[in-house]
Amino acid sequence: MSLLIVGSLALDTIETSKGSVSEVPGGSTSYCSLAASYFSNPQIVGVVGEDFPDSVISLFEDHHIDLEGMQTVAGKTFRWGGRYAGNFDDRVTLFTELNVFETFKPRLPDNYKKASHVLLANIHPGLQHEVLNQLESEAFVILDTMNLWIETAHEDLISLMARVNMLVINEEESKMLTGKTNHKQAAAELRKMGPEWIIIKKGQHGALLFYEDRVFSVPGLILDEVIDPTGAGDTFVGALAGYLDQSQDHSFDNVKLAVVFGSVLASFCVQNFSVEGITYLKEEDLEERYDEFVVMSQF
Repeated sequence: MSLLIVGSLALDTIETSKGSVSEVPGGSTSYCSLAASYFSNPQIVGVVGEDFPDSVISLFEDHHIDLEGMQTVAGKTFRWGGRYAGNFDDRVTLFTELNVFETFKPRLPDNYKKASHVLLANIHPGLQHEVLNQLESEAFVILDTMNLWIETAHEDLISLMARVNMLVINEEESKMLTGKTNHKQAAAELRKMGPEWIIIKKGQHGALLFYEDRVFSVPGLILDEVIDPTGAGDTFVGALAGYLDQSQDHSFDNVKLAVVFGSVLASFCVQNFSVEGITYLKEEDLEERYDEFVVMSQF
C-alpha cells in the first residue's frame, strides 16, 4: 500500500466575500496530500523555495505525509493570488508567480517508484508523463487536469490519458475535451481516450462516476456557509485516492465509497480558508459528515 502524489506546492493569497488571507498553504499537492492522509500515508514529489514555512512542513509531518520527494531549492516558492465573486462561481486570478516551480522536474526517490496508486495532481501533462516514465510498478493511476492544459498542451494531455486508469475533470473541461454537454455521452468519449474510470465534478452540485455501463451520482452537501472554495477539487481527488490506496479495492461499489469520501473531505475544505478546513479532523468528524451524505441521498 503506497500512494504517490505529484503536483504543485504553493503559497496563496485569497480574497472572498468572507474575508482574505495571504501567504497560506496552497497548490494541488497540499490539498491532495492532506485529504489523502486521513486514509493513507501519501508520498509527495514537488518543489519549494527556501522561504517555504517550517509550520507547513510540520503540518505535513503531523499528517504522516512522506516528504522525501519534496525538493527545497534556492529561490522563492510558487505563489498564486485569486479573488472570488460573492457567488463563488466566478474567480479572478490576481497574480501567478511560478518562481522555483518554473524549472521543476519531478524526481522520484527509489522507494516511490513502486507505488500501488499514483495521483497526477494538476501540473503540466509533460511533467506527468515524466512521473509515469519513472515508475517501476503497475500502479493504478489517477489523472487530474485543468482547462489551461487542454488549451495549451492538448497533444501531451491526450497521449497521457491513454496511460491512466481514472480521469477526474469538471464539467467545463469535459465539454472542452469532447464537445459534449451530455455527461453520459462525454464520459463515453473520454473512455475512448484511455481511462476506464471517469469522474465529472459538478462543483456544489456533486460529482458523477462512470464505469462501463454503470453510473453513480453523489450530491453536493448543502452547507450553512461557504468560506473559500480554493482546493475543493484537489481535496476531493486526494481523499478519493487515499481511500482507494487504503482499501486496495477497485470494484465499482468501493470506488463509489471513495467518491463519497472525496465529497466528505471537500465539504470540510470549503468551510475555511486554505487547508484549515481539512487539518486535524477527527474520525468522528468524518463519520458524522459521511452520515449526512447517506441521509441526504436516501429515498
